[in-house]
Amino acid sequence: MTPPASTDKRAGAGALDEPLLPEFSGGHGGGGGASVSGAVFNVSTSIVGAGIMSIPAAMRVLGVVPALFLVAAVAALSDVSVEFMLRYTGWAGAGKPTYAGLIGDAFGRAGAAVLNVCIAFTTTGTLVVYLIIIGDVMSGSVGGGDEHAGVLQELFGARWWTGREFVLLVTVIFFLLPLVLRRRVDSLRYTSAISILLAVVFVLISLGIAVYALFTGTATMPRMLPDFSTLSSPFELFTAVPVIVVAFTFHFNVHPIRAELSKTSDMVAAVRISLVLCAAIYAAVGFFGYLLFGDATMADVLANFDRSSGAGVPQALNDAARLSYALHLVLVFPLLLFSLRVNVDELLFPGRRPLATDTGRFVSLTAVLMAVLYALAIAIPSIWTLFEYSGSTFAVTISLIFPAAIVLRDVHGIAKRKDKALAATMIILAVITSSIAIASNIMSSTSDKVRGGHVASR
Repeated sequence: MTPPASTDKRAGAGALDEPLLPEFSGGHGGGGGASVSGAVFNVSTSIVGAGIMSIPAAMRVLGVVPALFLVAAVAALSDVSVEFMLRYTGWAGAGKPTYAGLIGDAFGRAGAAVLNVCIAFTTTGTLVVYLIIIGDVMSGSVGGGDEHAGVLQELFGARWWTGREFVLLVTVIFFLLPLVLRRRVDSLRYTSAISILLAVVFVLISLGIAVYALFTGTATMPRMLPDFSTLSSPFELFTAVPVIVVAFTFHFNVHPIRAELSKTSDMVAAVRISLVLCAAIYAAVGFFGYLLFGDATMADVLANFDRSSGAGVPQALNDAARLSYALHLVLVFPLLLFSLRVNVDELLFPGRRPLATDTGRFVSLTAVLMAVLYALAIAIPSIWTLFEYSGSTFAVTISLIFPAAIVLRDVHGIAKRKDKALAATMIILAVITSSIAIASNIMSSTSDKVRGGHVASR
């Protein structure tokens, strides 16, 4: 069976069927003129974001072997879920499908609204993490009782203009706003290519520091398996699962990137190439970061690359590693804001004309979102908590549960029995692991508060 060339079934569905940037969409046949290589860069940039910074900490919790297995497993599940989405894309809407359109086709407007909320919360959390990491790199951070200086503080000392608030304000206004005000996804292909290059540079610098540390004897060989004696409960291992899931959550950018391809069928190849590339980058960064810092690995491993790293390498190399990834996040930021902006617009202004054609709404919504993200980045100090709860709820729903639910719903009768079996397995695994992770996080937070109260009472 092949999807119909057009359908009136969902005519008038409004925002559900509008692509991210509809005036540039080529419909079912693509025709947007974007290349496969450009799609690979944009997909890879959507994947390799702030999640990479918590991979070493996840490896510290799990051990090397389980962590590498988990990275490979989540990458494989992401490939399956995207394949499910693309298979049903031709059947949903009137030639201009979005992820919300897929969910709306299967579960109605209420289902699409739930997806909009999930994407809005996930992208908000991820973008806040980006800003937190940029602030950590430039202005320093405090975690686990240790203070880690930022690049500006190391060079100029603690001054008002090296503080997190001012540095992030300058970053938002002068670096991020010019990028997020661009309306075409493919126009970011060059910045996406540079961002992936910077991620590779970070990997190479980490490799160089790790090799140097091995030769000088300052590195500690990482554990291959988890050390249960350091865990408050075996269920604590599940807290690493949401971190990996967040690291592979890019599904909200599948349709915008697909819409601009000359041949939309090339999207499958672009996604698979990107997943292999990003899994390799994650594995390398996780292993080298854990090798360098061992049990002292922080939730944001970039914070470890300061004068207290203990690797004995020139500080300029540590700073190069941090700055390369901070710039990478600056270039990744616009891609995620595209999805955040359009999903918030669909929630607040349903049925209005496409966002990209309404300059006033486009600019004002962008400004409000950037202000909110800045305020949250100043108010929230840690990235691990955001990843744990966001990954256990919204990210799992976006990347695993909803794509599988589309197959189980199968409103067009195109799913095979093995597809439904795989979809059911995905949902069961997602629900079980997320439930355990959430419960473990809550118990851990409660025990920390109790311990803090006992210490304060002494």
